[in-house]
Amino acid sequence: MIKVGLVSLGCAKNLIDSEIMIGHLREAGMEMTPEASDADVLIVNTCSFIDMAKKESIGTIEDAIDDRAADKKRKRQKIIVAGCLSQRFSKELPGLMPEVDAFIGLDQITQVAPIIEGLLGKKPAGPENLVTRQPKYIPDYDTPRFRLTPRHSAYVKIAEGCNHPCSFCIIPRIRGRHRSRTQDSVVREVAQLVQSGVREINLISQDTTYFGMDKWEDVRPNPRSPVDSSKGESLATLIRALNAIEGDFWIRLLYTHPAHWSDELISAIADSPKVARYVDIPLQHISDRMLAAMQRETSGNYIRDLIHRMRAGIPGLAIRTTFIVGFPGETEEDFSELLDFIRDTKFERAGVFRYSREEGTKAYNMDTRVHHKTIESRWNRAMRELQSLAEGFNASQVGRSMKVLVEKPGVARTEMDAPEIDGTVFVDDSLPIGEFANITVSDWRGYDLVAKR
Repeated sequence: MIKVGLVSLGCAKNLIDSEIMIGHLREAGMEMTPEASDADVLIVNTCSFIDMAKKESIGTIEDAIDDRAADKKRKRQKIIVAGCLSQRFSKELPGLMPEVDAFIGLDQITQVAPIIEGLLGKKPAGPENLVTRQPKYIPDYDTPRFRLTPRHSAYVKIAEGCNHPCSFCIIPRIRGRHRSRTQDSVVREVAQLVQSGVREINLISQDTTYFGMDKWEDVRPNPRSPVDSSKGESLATLIRALNAIEGDFWIRLLYTHPAHWSDELISAIADSPKVARYVDIPLQHISDRMLAAMQRETSGNYIRDLIHRMRAGIPGLAIRTTFIVGFPGETEEDFSELLDFIRDTKFERAGVFRYSREEGTKAYNMDTRVHHKTIESRWNRAMRELQSLAEGFNASQVGRSMKVLVEKPGVARTEMDAPEIDGTVFVDDSLPIGEFANITVSDWRGYDLVAKR
């Protein structure tokens, strides 16, 4: 029996790709092993969104190559590099890493079993480059998949790719154009997961709010146009359909782009009690100058109005966002406006990224770069502000009763906390894992809460 090891790096979207590969490998009768030294084939599913992710991916690949060379028992082991690094640098990597046996992209994740069989049957002849330049693959409800998340929580990829022109982002060039699944496909998958005992459904894609709209005959060029569900499926229609599925579970919205939010979407969330009062909406900045330079298709006034409408329309909503500091051309005035916006808006959950200069993006050749020391200073100042707000918010939660999902012994999450991203709640060890429980917050520690039953 062929033994396969897999290292999965990067975000939840990449994790689903790993789950799909494992599903197909198991269906082909191959055995997964957690020990790389036992594997006939080792797959490294990579990330390359920002420089730090690229370095981690390259380091992991080099470690695999070195470990194979140092262990005589592994000299026949094959190494496959999959994921975003392969997709992004498909032309360069075979020459830079001749020790790798194959590079595969997003379109090859369902073909991984026959690719492995082919590799094991051929003599070494240099790396195979199987990456297709414009990926088109999207999963379906019946796609073989082996979940790597806890049994009570699952990610569901509702679309793949992105149509937005953000000048700092390489994702559209890696993942291709936006392509939505059908609403029926998503509903079937979620119903299966809920029936199997999943209590938390995390909807993900590069641009969740654009779900279904790529299939409309007439998508207005203005991204802030009101969503009209009579044109076809949308995130709003999907939410209402998912909310009708029987069972006790949360639906969590991740990766929502602000440009396609609408009053209809806000109403759909408000009318759907199974949708967690939590929204992940990366805003990136508030300065009009920066938003224009980033090509975010939004303005400062649009963002302020949207946040106001979201809070007014969805009582108790917790908003998670992220910002970028140090983008080319960012002035102290731009940054001060961002700090003021953070203080005024009081996001329940937020993070800050240092600008990462990525080859292949429109911003890469901008000649108004901000000094790295200035970027670091602004990141520290913004993080201090966010930490202070987070501590103030957590202090305000003391005495509140709330529903939590128990993650592991003594640890749970509220509906305001996404897995692997936000804070946790320290609870009684006796609460059953993978189930909901009602608790009362008694204290807080940094980003986390302490509770009693």
